[in-house]
Amino acid sequence: MSGWAPKRFWKQAEPVAFDNGYTVSLDGRGLKTPAKTAFWVPTQPLAEAVAAEWQAQETKIKPETMPFTRTANSALDKVTPQFVAVADMLAAYGGSDLLCYRAEAPQELVARQQTAWDPLLDWAATELGAALVATQGIMPIAQPAASQTPLIQAVHAMTPFQLAAFHDLVAISGSLVLGLAIARGKIDVDAGFDLSRIDEHWQAELWGVDDEAAESEAYKRDGIRHAARFFGLCG
Repeated sequence: MSGWAPKRFWKQAEPVAFDNGYTVSLDGRGLKTPAKTAFWVPTQPLAEAVAAEWQAQETKIKPETMPFTRTANSALDKVTPQFVAVADMLAAYGGSDLLCYRAEAPQELVARQQTAWDPLLDWAATELGAALVATQGIMPIAQPAASQTPLIQAVHAMTPFQLAAFHDLVAISGSLVLGLAIARGKIDVDAGFDLSRIDEHWQAELWGVDDEAAESEAYKRDGIRHAARFFGLCG
């Protein structure tokens, strides 16, 4: 039926201890994921965020207003059963990281990218042991295997819940280095997102802001902010 949505059937949603973590109880009944997995999250603050989403639902359930629930479900139903494949896919961003591909002209944009992105590549080399090579233009270059190994290890060291959030940090920014910098508190999420949009902001300065592009950017900013919040609540 067009427009059908499940209706609220509970009075109270609250976080409760569950195994080695927490679940969310709806009038004493534990949540299930879409795949019918017993719902749980690793920390009480994350369970509280999920419970708040369920408690905020009114007559009909609106999944689009429940990002914490959605990401936790993804961690349980999608990431956990294929953790290695997801981690490998995200680690592969290090081989073609946004920060490594620079404009050839104009010089002002070249300088802007250099000023913004070089410190993060320096951080990756110093703190992560991943010295990545930057180039001008869009022709692919191979990154040293010795530099990609610590990036792969950093991604694989995450939990499935962290990885579910980290997916959006990387996919939205287009950069494994930016994703790691946000996840590890090197930069805040808005600064990281702005760093990923240098080219787009340059074009907007030249030609003006396109309404559709601005709407898309706002949507992506909300998405990466949520991912950073979720990652931080994983403990």
